[in-house]
Amino acid sequence: MKILRAADHKRMPWKNGGGETVEIAVSPDDAGLPGFDWRVSMATVAADGPFSIFPGIDRTLAILDGNGMVLDIEGRTPVLLTTASDPLVFPADIPVTAKLQDGAITDLNVMTRRDGIPHGLVRIEIAGCKTVPLTSSTCLLLCHRGTLSFRRDDETVALAAGDALLIENAGESVLEIDGEAECYLISIAAR
Repeated sequence: MKILRAADHKRMPWKNGGGETVEIAVSPDDAGLPGFDWRVSMATVAADGPFSIFPGIDRTLAILDGNGMVLDIEGRTPVLLTTASDPLVFPADIPVTAKLQDGAITDLNVMTRRDGIPHGLVRIEIAGCKTVPLTSSTCLLLCHRGTLSFRRDDETVALAAGDALLIENAGESVLEIDGEAECYLISIAAR
């Protein structure tokens, strides 16, 4: 297990230069945009415009904050994404244009190589004690709002908003957590 504190997340420009991304985790470590196997990031979208193209990549997007945006994904009917929407899965290598509903939004973005690294993204509400099943080789729990804690090696570890817990070689296990928080669980299968 590795704690990824919000203050340590890497800030970098979007691939298309239209904004800034906050990279939470990437594999392999320190991989650049063309060389990652998987990547978890957040971005603030402040203006309408196109998404960056990532050849051979699948993407899942969830809205963390703001009034939502309409995504016009080539070959699909435009879809409105809000903070209440389920995460949306789509290819990252086809044209996608975003139109904001009413002001800037912040999104959570999970990207993996299409050739053998599937992923999942779910929102989890924590109100007291909760057991979270871990079903993939790599799992990342992002604390979006509130705080939570868990036990690790006989010590209690706390996560605040923006912090994440990266668990590698999780296999079929569970994570016992406690707190009041809105979280996102990202599951990434091994190649």
